[in-house]
Parts: sequence; structure tokens; C-alpha cells
Amino acid sequence: MRVSYNWLKDYVEFDLSPEELAHVLTMGGLEVEGIEYLGEGIENVVVGQIKEITDHPNADKLVICRVDVGQRVLQIVTGAPNVKEGAKVALALVGAKLPNGMAIRKAKLRGVVSEGMVCSAQELGLDPKNFPEEQQEGIIIFPDDAVIGEDIKEILGLDDYVLELGLTPNRADCLAMVNVAREVAALTGGRLKLPEMQVAEADMEKTGDLARVEIVDEDLCHRYVARVIKDVTIKPSPAWMQQYLQAAGVRPINNIVDVTNFIMLELGQPLHAFDYDKLAEHRIVVRKAEQDEKIVTLDGEERQLDSDMLVIADAERPVAVAGVMGGLDTEVTEETRTILLEAAYFQGASVRRTSRKLGLRSESSARFERGINKDKVKAAADRAAQLMAELGGGKVAPEAIDVYPKPWRQPVITLRCERVNDLLGTDISSGEMAEMLRRLHLDVTEREQDVLEVKVPSHRNDLASEVDLVEEIARLYGYGNIETTMPKGEPAGDPDTLEEVLQKKVTETLLACGLTEVITYSFISPKAMDRLQLPGDHAWRRYIEIQNPLTEEQSIMRTTLLPGLLDTAAKNFKRRQVNLQLFEIGSVFIPTGEKLPDERIKIGAVVSGEAFRGWMEQPEPMDFFYLKGIVEALLGELSVTGYEFKAVADSAQLPSLHPGRSAYLVCEGDTIGYIGEVHPGVLDNYGLQQRAVVMELDLHRLAEHVKLVPAYRPLPKFPAVTRDMAFVVPEHVSVAAIDRTIKEVGGQLLKEVWLFDVYQGKQIPEGHRSLAYSMTYQAEDRTLTDEEVSALHEKIQQKLQEKFQAKLR
Repeated sequence: MRVSYNWLKDYVEFDLSPEELAHVLTMGGLEVEGIEYLGEGIENVVVGQIKEITDHPNADKLVICRVDVGQRVLQIVTGAPNVKEGAKVALALVGAKLPNGMAIRKAKLRGVVSEGMVCSAQELGLDPKNFPEEQQEGIIIFPDDAVIGEDIKEILGLDDYVLELGLTPNRADCLAMVNVAREVAALTGGRLKLPEMQVAEADMEKTGDLARVEIVDEDLCHRYVARVIKDVTIKPSPAWMQQYLQAAGVRPINNIVDVTNFIMLELGQPLHAFDYDKLAEHRIVVRKAEQDEKIVTLDGEERQLDSDMLVIADAERPVAVAGVMGGLDTEVTEETRTILLEAAYFQGASVRRTSRKLGLRSESSARFERGINKDKVKAAADRAAQLMAELGGGKVAPEAIDVYPKPWRQPVITLRCERVNDLLGTDISSGEMAEMLRRLHLDVTEREQDVLEVKVPSHRNDLASEVDLVEEIARLYGYGNIETTMPKGEPAGDPDTLEEVLQKKVTETLLACGLTEVITYSFISPKAMDRLQLPGDHAWRRYIEIQNPLTEEQSIMRTTLLPGLLDTAAKNFKRRQVNLQLFEIGSVFIPTGEKLPDERIKIGAVVSGEAFRGWMEQPEPMDFFYLKGIVEALLGELSVTGYEFKAVADSAQLPSLHPGRSAYLVCEGDTIGYIGEVHPGVLDNYGLQQRAVVMELDLHRLAEHVKLVPAYRPLPKFPAVTRDMAFVVPEHVSVAAIDRTIKEVGGQLLKEVWLFDVYQGKQIPEGHRSLAYSMTYQAEDRTLTDEEVSALHEKIQQKLQEKFQAKLR
């Protein structure tokens, strides 16, 4: 909402600069987003009168003007086509500055000195369309009553400021100048000067004899007021009205149309003026449009309507789209002599739907959508008729038509003063609260001690409950006067569940391992399943389809975290981020055949590239074993024991992973998830040009094996003994199987097993590899002897030889 500083002063007395007023309004809850000075960049431009015009001796298209500026007569050279003797023009004196940055100086034009420049609208930064046609291509010519030597900013209304209000949706009332004035009066204590609304009705036929109004759909039109003004003369509106409209961003058209726009801005009530003689049977019917009915609107566009749109029709056809825009066939033209004036209340939701369907937004539709003052519709029509009679010389027919099937009922709100102080943390008396509310023109009575009964005026549709009045009191009391206090009491809500605690622990651990958390969409594209190379019968393809997706790219609910992680990795890779460590904790959705899916929380991760440990160390490739180490670190932090990694025997179960380079994580017979290198074909599908390794764990299943509270174990009292063992085994024997066997044989005395070397090469038979283990033995009740350790160590060696054909090196 653009609020003219000068126009606002017509309605309320205040002594604040534009900047001070903006601060007061902002602190009072009406944010001022900006202040515009209309005369910005125009300096030393005055009214001059052309006394004499002579031809230029050296140029056919230039003339020499003698221009009186009050104290002296200047010689001006110009090529403007509309200069004439006696005309009063905008003259930029030597030293003047214009909005385009031009500085005026004395200069010779084709050998003749020019002591300034007569200005056009464009040169002054003004819209030429707001001036008469002959001035749009030439210079500005002022009315005869313009004072010679006067600053043009006063004549053109450029000595004004515009405050741009950023209104919240609930403050639709401040789309009217008088209601902004009410706010200023309440905030500053200034005297309110609302316009008088006294329409002088002529001694002639009544409005009901001249026209008829019928509301067919009362749910969409709660009130319709019509007035008839006869014998009007269409002409430009006065300068003061044009200047106020321009300041508000509205282009002046003629006196009748300008009045409707002026009242819309002044009172917030959209109006429409029909050419009375163009209405069939002089009849107004408010109805829904017929399906595919058409109308040409004022902008010259043909609009196709549907049966949900409300229209204003005459006896034959639609003549306006209700609340949005009028029709071209019944517009006011220079030949119009009789006006039928419409003021109505249309349902906001209906206007919003129609406006969106037609792609047609207007100042009127914006006000209807947010709600207008239903009780003052007739007052707005009377005010408009009053101005039309004054500015157009018309006669107002008596007794307006007012069809009002759903009258407004004044709301009454009970306000508990103790409740106000509890919410605001203040100590305001009931009398002070009543005085504040009365400043807002609310009718306040004290029903009982510290309980107020408040009647809400019709222009404040946003006041519907007690808390709304609390906010009004806070605004007027001053937000800055309310003491800042910390909230008291324990935070609400149940304690964290095991899964919530587990998620926090997993996040902390993975972040500590150097991974970065990402969040991807739960809605993905069906094409993601093709990019993962999943066969048609794969479990991940049994997904849930979205009934009303925004796009095909988000049309199904994910059954795995892989698509989002690989998409994120690919986007980073394209931006030359080639060393990636990403993880996500999110939900996947598995169909159950019931109404709701099985929503399971998964932990997913992807690594690719190299990890840099410092300038003294070589980069470490982030391969299968790198991510496996992170998983093992995570399991260690969660005190998960008894787990193992089992190679994926059937690659069809995880077709997105590289055959032979993938494994399941199994804990006590329960499959927790998987880990593996991404299949080369999948890498190509995602545009990843280097190896990537992924893992995905089921948080619900993992939670069954977690021990968040670690068991206490005292420090050992007796020393440990460490022995190494290196042996050669066939290449197909897995390290996990060897680890398991060593631990089974070692029993309780074997505290730690660590594989510290793997070797293949010289001195090792083909198809074999050398494994070197470090084993730590320790008893809790005694010091182990060499004989005990040696016997157990040899027993382990024999078992490995027997089971895996291991040979000592």
C-alpha cells in the first residue's frame, strides 16, 4: 500500500517528518518498507511563461523563446513542437538538476545562447501517459493559474513523500487511507479528520425507478448498492485528485473513473462505474457465469468464464467479472452522460479463485480477497456519488438501491485485563486498556471489575478474539516498553525415545568420522530405480505412488536412501568436489497393503575419492575397507558386539553394487544392512567418474543390538602376553572366518585379535596369501605362564591348519 504523506495529512493532524512517521507506524505494527520522495532529483525547475517566440537563424527545427521567470526574462532555445506564446512551462534554470543526472548550464545551440531548458515529462522522470496527448511528445504546459517563478514540484504534487506499507494479511483495513489515518491518530494522539459524506440528491426519479438489481447467488454477494448519476460531463479530474492517484500508483483516466479509484484508495471500497445507457433494460443481475460464457474486459482481452465465476450481468450478457474487472462494452467514455455506480461486497474466496483462473489481478480483487468493510458499502457509494456530482456536474438520483441479504452483525469480545497482563508481562490498569482501545475507535464498556466488553467496528475484520485485543494493547502500549523476560518452566514433551537417542549418537559419531550430513527428498522419480539397475521384481521397486505429485521427479516415495545420496554425490562431482564423505538419516516407505506404509529409518552413507590426513601422510583411498572401518567405529560407539560382514552370495539381491565387492552386516543372525562398492553401470548412470562405496543400515534393527549404557569392567590386575602368528592360506579363505575360528579356540583367555599384515607376492604360492595376526592373552585371576600361552597358541595354529590348510611362515 502506497501512502501519500500529504494526502494522509488531509485526514489526521500530526507533526512528524516522513522518517519519524515511518518509525512510529513500524513500531506500531504497520511496517514501512520504504520511503520515496516524489521530487527526488529535481532541483531549480520553475514555472516560466513564454512571452515571445522567434525563428532560429541557423536551424529550421529550433526556435528562440523569451521566457519570463518572475524576476527576469531568459532566452531559451528549444525544439519542442508544442511551444506557444503565453504558455506556462517547466523551465530548468542554469544550475538545475534533473532525475536523469543532467545538470543544466548556459550553452550555445547552433550559435545562439540558451539560458536554461524547457522540460518534457520524460526529462522530469514522469510518465508521459499522465499528461494530455499534445504534451506526451512535447513539453509540459501548466494551467493559466500557475504562478510564474513557482517551484514545479508544488504544482505537480512532487513535494510529497510516499510511504510503502508492507501489510500483513490480517490488516486489510489499512488498504484504505482513512484507516491508516486512524492508526496514526491512535499512535500519535493526533486529531482525526474523516471526510464528510453528504450526498445532495436531486429532485428526480428514484434510483429504484431507473434501475433494478437482483442478487441470484447470495452466498457469493452479500451486499450490492447501486446509485444513478445523470447529466455528467466526462473530463479530466482536478489536479489534486490526479496527484493523489499518481502518488498511489494509479493512472488518472477521467473524472468519473478517477472518483471510483479515489474512493477505493480512501475508504478501501472497490467501486465500478457503468455507462447506464449501455445496460440492457437498465438491469443488474449478480449471478454465476454460464459455462464457457465470454466477456471482453476493460483491458481489451476476451475472457472465457466458467460456471464457478461470479459475474455482473445486465438483462442480456455479462458486463463485469465480479470484484475483478469491468467489461469493455459498458465502460465510461467521453459520450457517457448517465452513470450507474456499483458498490458491493463479494466473497473473498470467490474473487480469489476467479482472479487466479483468469490470470487477472487488480487493486479491486486484492481488497475483496482480503476482506472489505461490509457495513460501509453504502457510505462509500454515497461519497463517490457526492464527488461525481461535484466534479462531473451530475445529478444524483434519490434513494440508492441497497440489496443487503446478509447484514453485518457487530462482534462483541470479552477482555479479561488480568489475562492481558499475564500474556504481556505488564501491569496495565483496566482504565488504561479501555483508553487505548477507544483510541482505536472501539466501543468499550466495563462489564465488571477488570473485565471489559469490547464492540468491534466494521472496518476491523481482524479482531475476532480476546488475543487479538491483547495484541492491539501491546501495539499501543509500545513493544519497546514491554520488559524482556525468559520463559519459565520445564520444556514440554516426552523424553527422547531409544531411536531418537540412537539417531543423535549415530549423527555425532559419523560427523566425528569426517562425514557431512545431507538431507534429500523422500519423494523421488521412478526413473531412479532404472538408474540403480534394479530388475522388475526387485523389492525396492514395490513403492508407493503419489496421487497428486508436483512433478514426475517427485512422484513416488523412496524405498532406499541410495538415489538421494548418489544424486548429491553426482551434483558435487560435477562441481569438482571429488572427495566426498556424505551420510543421511532418513525414512524409507515400504508398502504393507494397509492404509499406511511401514516407515523405517535408515542410515545411509557414500564415500568417494581420497581422505587427506595431513601434510606428512599420504592420502588414503576411500574404498570398501575405508567405509567398513567407519561402520565398525560406529558399531563400537554403540557397543554392538557379535557382528560380522558376510559376502553377498547372490549379486541379484543387490544389483546396484559391484559383484564380489559387497557384504551384508549381520549381527547375531539378524541382517542389519549392507555395504559395497557401487556397480560401474550405476556410476555411469549418475555421471560419477570414480569409484564410490555406499552403505545402508536399518536403524530399527540396529537398535535391538545397541548397548547405550556400557558395562563396567575394572582395569586388569595381571599382565597380558602378546604373541604374533603369520601363516599362508588359500586366497578364497575369508579373514572373517579365520577371525571367528581364532576367537572360538582362544576362549576367555584371548582378549584381542588384530590382523596387522596381508601379503601376496614373492615366496607366496600363487592363489595364496600371507596373513599376520597379533594376539593378546590375559587372565583376570592370575598371571599366565609361558607354558599356558604357548599351549593355547599352538592349539590355535593346529586348528587353522586343520580347517583352512594354513601353513606357518
